[in-house]
Amino acid sequence: MTEQPRGRRALEIGPTGKTVADNLARLRRQRGLTTRQLSGLLERNGRSIPASGITRMEKGDRLVTVDELVALSVALDVNPAMLLLPPTVEGDIQLTGGGQVPAIKAWDWFRKDMPLRVPEGDDGSAIVEFRLNLPRGIRKFNITTPAGRRAVFEEERGNADGQGLD
Repeated sequence: MTEQPRGRRALEIGPTGKTVADNLARLRRQRGLTTRQLSGLLERNGRSIPASGITRMEKGDRLVTVDELVALSVALDVNPAMLLLPPTVEGDIQLTGGGQVPAIKAWDWFRKDMPLRVPEGDDGSAIVEFRLNLPRGIRKFNITTPAGRRAVFEEERGNADGQGLD
């Protein structure tokens, strides 16, 4: 029996990783920054990524961690969704773990407006359930649906007695 070599297996970049790579390069260029300048900005902000690392990210040769994604978003002054999604609402996009979805639905999902998929014939419950996961103060419910009216009633009742839907 031969033993398998130990070590880290390289992770393959998926469709969202490719989108991040493309958007990183596009946004950096739009801001007139070199990789070295962006690296310096990241360093000043407390998250070091060498210029060569940024180049490798843009080529899709290096995965971007969640912390790096947030730091890059801050440095580029964009919402993280602007790195994660294609810069369009037209057509369908490939979303890691979500398959092929309309771009506008992906943007609605990232903007916290809607679940990625709403079941056919849903009475508004899927949207209410989705929005209940948001922090208090930014939840919005469509009170024209029975599920939305129930959620608003429960939210207001909870606010009165200090409980809420949480």
